[in-house]
Amino acid sequence: MTQRHPLFETIDLTVRYDGVLANDEVSLAIEANEIVGLIGPNGAGKTSLVDAVTGFTRSSGRVRLDGADVAGAAPHRLARMGLVRTWQSTELFNDLTVVENVMTTPRMTVRSVVSDLVHPRRHRDTAAAERALTSVGLEASALRSPEELSLGEQRLLGLARALAGSPRVVLLDEPAAGLATHETEALGRRLEAIAGGGVSLLLIDHDVDLVLRVCNRIYVLDFGRIIARGGSDVVRNDPNVIDAYLGVHRRDHA
Repeated sequence: MTQRHPLFETIDLTVRYDGVLANDEVSLAIEANEIVGLIGPNGAGKTSLVDAVTGFTRSSGRVRLDGADVAGAAPHRLARMGLVRTWQSTELFNDLTVVENVMTTPRMTVRSVVSDLVHPRRHRDTAAAERALTSVGLEASALRSPEELSLGEQRLLGLARALAGSPRVVLLDEPAAGLATHETEALGRRLEAIAGGGVSLLLIDHDVDLVLRVCNRIYVLDFGRIIARGGSDVVRNDPNVIDAYLGVHRRDHA
């Protein structure tokens, strides 16, 4: 019998920075068409995990994509295999339009982007970028400059850029930061639609209500270690999670 693997998983992933243990044997998994949450206080090691998984920092342990070991692979190679990320600070090109920014995704090569700009008859990458903009609700802003977008819209543009390369797994680092309440609610619905369309998501965000609402399962990270995992009810009522994160979060937002 063939062993079935999760679509994406880390096994005992460990990250050290000059003796500081940022991630301590972190193991998590994401199935196909699933939204998995990763929450925890500032400094818990969430972004370090994403950096390690996507090839931006050294780590030990294993990273698997559909059963294949991809630990240590370069970011551009991972992107072509279907594993991409977004960034807390989205670097946008203000001399390009919104849709042209989306076309700078790693799976759309420099050659293809230049060809599309010079030869308008080439529509394949442009069409993919337009579909990605539609998936995050920015289709009406395709020809605007990124400078004209709100902070929340710029973060959605970063998500669109990740989606344009037809990824299998997207790691979302604080996509709701800067969004108003109604924008966050709309983002949640878009994330559910994206997962339903075949893209698995790891959602890292301090908007706990969003994470609890849309995620199939949630991992809680504190001081580099997973302290809880499970559905929203399990995580919400876990005493360790309340002590480490949710209690502080609720007081801060009271």
